[in-house]
Amino acid sequence: MTSETLALSRVAAISRLKSHFDQKKWSLRELFATDPQRADKFSCMAAGIDLDYSKNHLNEDTLQLLLDYAEEQNLSNQISALLCGANVNNTEHRPALHTALRFQGQPQTEHQRAVEDCRVQMKRFAESVHNHSWRGFSDKPIRHIVNIGIGGSDLGPRMVVEALRPWHKDSIRVHFVANVDGADLSDTLADLDAEETLFIVASKSFSTLETRENALSARRWILSAGCSESQLAQHFVAVSSNITAAQDFGIAPENIFPMWNWVGGRYSLWSAIGLPIVLACGYEVFAQLLQGANAMDQHFASAPLESNLPALMALTQFWYRQCWNTTSQVVLPYAQRLARFPAWLQQLDMESLGKSVDKDGQTLGYPSGSVIWGSEGTNGQHSFHQLLHQGTELIPADFIAIKEPTSELHEQHRWLQACCISQSQALLRGKSLHEARQELEEAGHTHREAHALAPHKVIPGNRPSNTLILGKLDSFHLGSLLALYEHKVYVGGCLLGINPFDQWGVELGKQLSSKIHKAAKGEIPQDWDSSTRSLVKKLF
Repeated sequence: MTSETLALSRVAAISRLKSHFDQKKWSLRELFATDPQRADKFSCMAAGIDLDYSKNHLNEDTLQLLLDYAEEQNLSNQISALLCGANVNNTEHRPALHTALRFQGQPQTEHQRAVEDCRVQMKRFAESVHNHSWRGFSDKPIRHIVNIGIGGSDLGPRMVVEALRPWHKDSIRVHFVANVDGADLSDTLADLDAEETLFIVASKSFSTLETRENALSARRWILSAGCSESQLAQHFVAVSSNITAAQDFGIAPENIFPMWNWVGGRYSLWSAIGLPIVLACGYEVFAQLLQGANAMDQHFASAPLESNLPALMALTQFWYRQCWNTTSQVVLPYAQRLARFPAWLQQLDMESLGKSVDKDGQTLGYPSGSVIWGSEGTNGQHSFHQLLHQGTELIPADFIAIKEPTSELHEQHRWLQACCISQSQALLRGKSLHEARQELEEAGHTHREAHALAPHKVIPGNRPSNTLILGKLDSFHLGSLLALYEHKVYVGGCLLGINPFDQWGVELGKQLSSKIHKAAKGEIPQDWDSSTRSLVKKLF
């Protein structure tokens, strides 16, 4: 099948799905009322995660149409291609081997051997910090780690370190700096002792604007505290592929951890980019994170599509995007320690699926990625849930619940769980006009008052959601959850016919910012638009 024929087949299949959508009045209440076993039929479990996707506008016919579409797109073969190291990143002519970062057992391939060497390097380095054999320029032990990175070099490790707080080492505090806004770095350093601080500079090229500027400022801060140039290596390590630039900065070659072009930044927390996790929690915790992800990898590789968690979640999102015209998806982790999970997922999903051409460069004839957003429960209930329940947009939701309490306050955990379940139930059920009137009259309102106020209390309901339950919030289950969403995004790219591993849209802003920074110190080009020229004059 030629690429043009495949593109036409996608449009035709989406048309069939839309026809199926048009033929039915979709009511979640009715779907549950007519099938008492619905929750069991539309649930599955793998790698410590229980997925209930029954609160979606799906029946057996819908699911079969989606699965048929997946097969038409050769999804099973595309999954195999990803996992066996084929060049799935066709625009950059390389594989996407983030799953090789979490292999288990003895290394078999060249990539796995490189990963194993890196793991040994990470473990030894972390041990030297933890046992205080690594010391600062004044011979004090290291007590503060500051990770300097941005994007995939920040979001993943920052989220995991926060999520795994109960496993933090007492003697080490890990901090993160990403924004080129100097306040980010200066506020972080304000309470730190330079003699006890170690920086990780995480940048594949060692030239990323934000990371470069923050690293240079950190270097000046250390030097101004009394560290000599020859002692800089005691306070800086790097995760980079640019060995020369890192050495020129003052980092010892043996303290430069590798990055490989076969791992994209947003998939890199499993590599040496995860060094802050190892330093915060210890290597064994990091190893369990890899084990959880590997368990999901094995499920993704072997499970039939009809019971494959990443595939089912991607197919459901595809159904809503293409046939229900949804433009966003909300992610609601009911766990305070997963507060940064939506931010990590935003990059993963939108940087991967925010494309307007297919893998062959042809303009898409259908919408691509969705806006991903969210917040930790229950905080979101008191900010944006009003929009979810009574707004005019249909916004599919992913609820993430943790079965085991994450603190000793067990009664509060029961309330947390109750709130999570009730929100998904409220999205499904809603409140009819009749129910609102009856409720008001029972509360003592007159018939006239109830009729006047009831429309404001109507909640449409019939709004979809998934609920994912993790047995506990530990490194294994967290690793499984992150790998689930990684694979879901890959399947989304396969269904759309796009390359989810490049991100050319990120480059233009970087290129223009350099020109604007240069122009601010000199002459402003007259061929720029008047707004840009005016803003440069006003801001610089």
